[in-house]
Amino acid sequence: MLEDTELSRTMTSLVDLAIEAWRFQKLFGKALAKLDPTDAARFTNQHRFFLRKIDQNLENAGIRFVNLEGQIYEDGSAATALNIGDFANGEVVMVDQMIEPIVMKHDGLLRAGTVLLRKAAL
Repeated sequence: MLEDTELSRTMTSLVDLAIEAWRFQKLFGKALAKLDPTDAARFTNQHRFFLRKIDQNLENAGIRFVNLEGQIYEDGSAATALNIGDFANGEVVMVDQMIEPIVMKHDGLLRAGTVLLRKAAL
């Protein structure tokens, strides 16, 4: 029983750390866009390496992130929409920004995501 609890804490810590890395990489990507192309090239390669290492380690643990940005938001999605109240019932909306990714494990949902919505351009 102790081993299950310890494994659960380890998994929770891994997910928490990976989500913080996900947030950091989004911010870092925005900062890269502001650099001149010469400086940006070196940092872009390091950024790609960082993302690849995060993905590899999550995959080794049987975890993956799901990003819904740009997709139509539907009731029952595995993400909480912070601004759902800004839209009329039945209005078609899409995910504008992922605040926190959806975390999936091979056997189902591990942690729901958080999103901001915008009106869908149909």
